[in-house]
Amino acid sequence: MKQSFFTVRENTCIAKNVYRITLTGDTSGITAPGQFVNIKLQGLYLRRPISVCDLCGDELTLVYKVVGEGTALMCRLVPGEKLDLLTGLGNGYNLDKAGDCPLLIGGGAGVPPLYLAAKKLVALGKKVSVVIGFNTADEVFYEDEFKALGCDVTVTTADGSLGVKGFVTDALPSGFTYFYTCGPEPMLKAVYRSTSVSGQFSFEERMGCGFGACMGCTCRTVTGSKRICREGPVLEKEEILW
Repeated sequence: MKQSFFTVRENTCIAKNVYRITLTGDTSGITAPGQFVNIKLQGLYLRRPISVCDLCGDELTLVYKVVGEGTALMCRLVPGEKLDLLTGLGNGYNLDKAGDCPLLIGGGAGVPPLYLAAKKLVALGKKVSVVIGFNTADEVFYEDEFKALGCDVTVTTADGSLGVKGFVTDALPSGFTYFYTCGPEPMLKAVYRSTSVSGQFSFEERMGCGFGACMGCTCRTVTGSKRICREGPVLEKEEILW
């Protein structure tokens, strides 16, 4: 964990209630896709955890959905403002297990951390497929960005307004060797039941401290309860108790 000050470079709405913020600062604490940062916002006691979407040199990209007081404050940040971040939190995805044809499965606000994973997997020469799910067409984001990496991308919407009508589990391809997923817990459970190969699950949990001190975010595993912010947010399929 590393505490640093970052400068806002850009903060743009990219879909319904979804924003992309680009920051510059010391990114050396971020070592794996799937890690998150914890942002201090003026007037709020608790920091807000946001997954890392992309990383390039000293430039950090986060994609977040406005769902509460903290993210409502974030969407009003303007270029030049300074933010206090804790970086390098969580364990992130282990890409060594991907095999030749990994599948990335994301739902809504769980899509952003998969982008950096896809970027690194493509750089490793993997044939990457992506399935991303949303409720409606106006909530869809990063379809083009994944395609620009060279990924085979499928979009699902619950109402059928774009792509495949239904949920991500209605559009899983065949032949993938391993999977990485992030999204709301009902989606993660559905992916768990619908897959026969191994994979890694990134959990979205409310967090107090973000680094394991408060024990506020836990998941039951075969070796006991694990803290999502410390031993997670990524857990392997075989260790999760559902």
